Amino acid sequence: MVEMFDVYDEEGNWTGIAERREVHSKGLWHHTVHCWLVRKESAANAHGRPMKATILFQQRSANKDTNPGCLDITAAGHLEAGETPQAVLRELEEELGVRVTFDQLREYGIVREHGSGIVGGIPYTDAEISHVYGLVTAMPLTDFRLQEEEVSGLYEADADDLIALMEGTLTETTVHGVALQSGKLQAANAVITRSSFVHRDYGYYISVFKFLRDL
Repeated sequence: MVEMFDVYDEEGNWTGIAERREVHSKGLWHHTVHCWLVRKESAANAHGRPMKATILFQQRSANKDTNPGCLDITAAGHLEAGETPQAVLRELEEELGVRVTFDQLREYGIVREHGSGIVGGIPYTDAEISHVYGLVTAMPLTDFRLQEEEVSGLYEADADDLIALMEGTLTETTVHGVALQSGKLQAANAVITRSSFVHRDYGYYISVFKFLRDL
């Protein structure tokens, strides 16, 4: 099925509808949704410090046409023509098996990203207007249902460690999670650096991780 996206000009005015391939070949502005999941300790510790925050992030499938195997937003996707940002709920269910209501999400805001690359020898330009959300969850990692075509693993790490990683004051950290092996979730560990993540402005990661930490 051909995916159709609403497209916009530089000022954010709707200009029409185009196929996904055309959108990326011409660098047309289009909307996406991001949702980051964060886990909080059940109570503040004895010293009264803020609750610890652990951020969850996915590992992209090795079969993805862009950024295969990289670490990425917990769940994300494009808005198809006519959709609103509430489509983020579809992405959560499809990619992670998470069912929530829109009012359970916390809005971070809108981020504009413009990047380019080459996939299969074909250059592309990605001009995205992304609606970014956070979701506090208590789900154990083994309860998630990963969409194998999109996601190969789900990991988590301390928010402050991830912030330090993106700021460059920490060179690597060990993360724990689950990975799909023969269609089943298995415990998995990995040593990551900031280059393990999909390449974006590091300021995006730092700002979003601080937002999630402070929810």
